[in-house]
Amino acid sequence: MFRLLAAFIGLFLACSPAFAKDAGAERGLDAILAAGVLKVGSTGDYRPFTFKDPASGAFSGFDIDLAQNLADALGVKLEIVPTSWPTLAADFEAGKFDVAMGGVSVTLDRQKRGLFSIPYMREGKTPIARCGDKGKFDTLAGIDKPDVTVIANPGGTNEKFDRAHLKQARIVVFPDNTKIFDEVAAGHADLMITDASETRFQEKLHRGVLCAVHPDKPFDFAEKAYWLQSDIGLKGFVDQWLHQSIETGAYQKVYDKWFE
Repeated sequence: MFRLLAAFIGLFLACSPAFAKDAGAERGLDAILAAGVLKVGSTGDYRPFTFKDPASGAFSGFDIDLAQNLADALGVKLEIVPTSWPTLAADFEAGKFDVAMGGVSVTLDRQKRGLFSIPYMREGKTPIARCGDKGKFDTLAGIDKPDVTVIANPGGTNEKFDRAHLKQARIVVFPDNTKIFDEVAAGHADLMITDASETRFQEKLHRGVLCAVHPDKPFDFAEKAYWLQSDIGLKGFVDQWLHQSIETGAYQKVYDKWFE
């Protein structure tokens, strides 16, 4: 009877989705070390966190530098795996990469699919608009009007925020996140709502044209972290590496390069 029960429990666990995913997972700390390669998924369209050069295909950015630091700490090579915001979750679940890096926000939906490192940046959604219109869009009530056009990149937390909070404003989804702020600057949209860090960066790139609206007091609370495959060993290593990077100043050095 005991053997039959044990066999039944074993069969149940083996057939359950959660167990099957862990048992069949090819990407984890041991696998990374054995293969000698850390695969990092990144969208390449979210400056200054990640950017893919359209000519060379090379990636650069804040999180790309940190990805290289992580690979160095592991003693393995870094391989950047291109992905996109609309396909990020599917690519993650397909095991195309070990970790997603590039301004990825912590969400409960993503938490269901994997693990997050300790957070490395506090965030929140805030508007960016042409400087002359900055005062019009400091509240959601001021934005949510029928004559206001809000632009968003597809599939990420920006579009989700807009659709959850704006019921009257016109929401336009623009497919190229590398050129989306030029659309606001050109007057094709009134504003974009995105992470405060990105509004600060884009304000510098479009100095005198685009202005971040209260980036120190965003509409909501969010954090950025690294999205990891469900391997506790990998999470433990990344957490400790990130903690030491912050405490030793290595993180700040990379931060100053891209944000100051």
